[in-house]
Amino acid sequence: MNNTYSSRDRMLAALNCEAPDHPPCSFMIFGALHQSSASYLDFIQRQLALGLDVIVELPPRPPQVRNDHYNLHGLPVSFHPEVWEEEDISHPVGGAAPLMRKIYHTPAGDLTAEVRQTADWRWGDHIPFLDDYLIPRSIKFIVEGPQDLPAFQYLLIPPTDAEVAAFKDDSAPYLAFAREHDLLVAGGWGVGADMVGWVHGLNTLVYDIYDQLEFIRDLLGMIAEWNRARMQVVLDAGVDLYIKRAWYENADFFTPASWRDLILPELQRDADLAHQAGAKFGYIITARAMPLLDLIAEAGVDVLIGVDPEAFDLPVTKKKLKGRVCLWGGVNGHLTVEHGVPEAVAQEVQTALKELGPDGFILTPVDNVREDTSLAFDNVKTMIHSWQEGTGQAS
Repeated sequence: MNNTYSSRDRMLAALNCEAPDHPPCSFMIFGALHQSSASYLDFIQRQLALGLDVIVELPPRPPQVRNDHYNLHGLPVSFHPEVWEEEDISHPVGGAAPLMRKIYHTPAGDLTAEVRQTADWRWGDHIPFLDDYLIPRSIKFIVEGPQDLPAFQYLLIPPTDAEVAAFKDDSAPYLAFAREHDLLVAGGWGVGADMVGWVHGLNTLVYDIYDQLEFIRDLLGMIAEWNRARMQVVLDAGVDLYIKRAWYENADFFTPASWRDLILPELQRDADLAHQAGAKFGYIITARAMPLLDLIAEAGVDVLIGVDPEAFDLPVTKKKLKGRVCLWGGVNGHLTVEHGVPEAVAQEVQTALKELGPDGFILTPVDNVREDTSLAFDNVKTMIHSWQEGTGQAS
């Protein structure tokens, strides 16, 4: 075994669709370990102790996060200084769930969100700006049509000088730690159509691709320009990899033709921007992506993050993308790692190594290990041991 590879070397070789000393194992998300850590540095060190190829993400994300853009990891989200918000809640008769309302007052008009406060609502009497919980519980989204775009623009401002300075200060010790230990540095997250789901709704997106195509194109374009302004700040920090979330940019909501028309042009611009900065470009999509594989490669994506064996045909995916796009995945996080038996975990690791490796492959549970249970952590250890055995690391 070639012991000259550092963890960063190994990850970069995989991202370049090469075969390092062995395929790396790096968790794309490890919620249970993250949330039980004392700090972000503690989270990094606990992963290192497990033998993982750790990525250091900028900006650093503390273990407990609660803000109005919870599902958009990364830089703060700020509004134009003339925007102000008000909220209220009403309680319908008959036992129906309370109805929460939030109004964003902007110089170009008001934007209103109305959300059912279901029993599992995690935000109290508050409506956040960007969150997955909004999608199934919203009665009214803040952007309903082209008439709302001028006001929405006031919610999409680039990072302020103070936010950029704070990002640099907060990131500096983690960047230094990564360089000292030769770990891969990643940044993000970027966003596109996922944000359309938060502010316009996914059901309405599907209809409006046909009924209001130019409106959807304009909305995606506004989000893309805002995203790239944020993206540039992170790229300027010198990250090795920039990551864009795209769980909803899949074939449940876009046909290959509409994906080529609406998603591909902005994605190409994002990938080009990352490459100009010397960074790789990662794209998170974990289901219903098989019809889009060639388009994803055409966009210039360097690594497809979230190759779930429950949602991807692994041999076909490898055949289509071999030498063009690195594959990051291989094991199902929920069914196999959180709830499976050890034999199933080991088998899934072996299959992933066989079908997706040895070149251009990074092993991970997809897309998260959330459950803080003894079963889940025992299966994590089984997964890591099976990876080490399968790649010749075990003594």
